[in-house]
Amino acid sequence: MSNLTLWSRPWDTERWLRDFFGPAAMVDWIQPRAHDQFTPAAEIIRHGDDAVVRLELPGIDVDKDVAVELDRGWLVIHGEHRDEHAEHEHGRSLREIRYGSFRRSFRLPEHVTSDAVSASYEAGVLTIRVAGAYARPEARRIAVTT
Repeated sequence: MSNLTLWSRPWDTERWLRDFFGPAAMVDWIQPRAHDQFTPAAEIIRHGDDAVVRLELPGIDVDKDVAVELDRGWLVIHGEHRDEHAEHEHGRSLREIRYGSFRRSFRLPEHVTSDAVSASYEAGVLTIRVAGAYARPEARRIAVTT
């Protein structure tokens, strides 16, 4: 007998995204963005056993406007890029810089704790290092009582 699986229902994009990317796919990909939100470009690089997440956030005051959190196994980066000139300058003819709130989230392995996460900001790039993200946790022997 073959292990061939056929699609039994029409293409379900939401289910496919959720299965492939995890629950955050619904938040990060499906839901429409408000006009005052943007998604900063991100990359994740493996450096030994560590994961290094880099987000492009030029012109942001990270001390005031960015939060990096570990929430139930998710690395969550959120904040706001404020337009300091909006109140003073009206009638701009070209506006390519994105302002508004942002939120990015990435699933982490279960063994990662907040002690393993560190963040720095330099030259418009927020860099978050997750120490040991790719390390395989050691197996623990469980004592059997008789």
